[in-house]
Amino acid sequence: MRSDSRSARIQLLVAEQAAQRGGRVGVVDVCTAAVAALPVGGAGLSAMSRTAGSHPLCSTDTVSEQLEELQLTLGEGPCVEAFTQGSAVLTPDLLFGQLQDRWSVFADAALEAGARAVFALPLQIGAISPGVLDLYANVPTVLGPEQLADALAFADLATLLLLDARIDETGPSDGGPSDGGPSGDGPSGDGPWPDRNLDDLGGYRAEIDQATGILTVQLGVGIDEAFVRLRAHAYMRGRRLADVAADVVAHRLRFSPEPEPTDENPQGCA
Repeated sequence: MRSDSRSARIQLLVAEQAAQRGGRVGVVDVCTAAVAALPVGGAGLSAMSRTAGSHPLCSTDTVSEQLEELQLTLGEGPCVEAFTQGSAVLTPDLLFGQLQDRWSVFADAALEAGARAVFALPLQIGAISPGVLDLYANVPTVLGPEQLADALAFADLATLLLLDARIDETGPSDGGPSDGGPSGDGPSGDGPWPDRNLDDLGGYRAEIDQATGILTVQLGVGIDEAFVRLRAHAYMRGRRLADVAADVVAHRLRFSPEPEPTDENPQGCA
């Protein structure tokens, strides 16, 4: 299947979930759509960082909620590994002997929670991974090539929604799947989608990655700290991360090594 056709189909599936929920498209809709489209029983998504606290954003059921909490609490499991390695970790059967040694505590706890297979897909923007999408099944499961491609497309869309939404916004809570993540509202407030579509994701990632690289030079810090500063600036000013990144790349915005101030006349950037 052509990637543009797949992207359009995935966007439609996610939009349908948002319509059923009665809200704008958010990462919770990516999770619920993935569960409906793939041979899995649940999905969860966590925001992750090497320099700040990681936390679950949404989950579709109690098992996926437990899996997210377990991995972040224990510091081990496919989600943690996908984040640190920057590549998908596919676990068709948690009873596989080597996995018991690899994740000695998590594997037993996940099995007890009701999971048998777990698939962890990092959300990638260049060298940065702002989170991980986890899928689980309650029976041994292998994702076929088309199913895996769909799962990766869901992860791509989650990346777009997670980063394009205003960082201080959260999706509505309606008593359904837990959702602590961005809603994906566009700046005009019209329509279910943010102002960028999935076809722009390659350029969108590249722009944020480029801006982060520029900040490593301006601030004299590593890439993770530079990304934290970029997000903090966007959050404090109520701006979209993509817009701040564009200003940095175009040299309309320059950061200084001093901590970001909180008043209306900032001196930490020019």
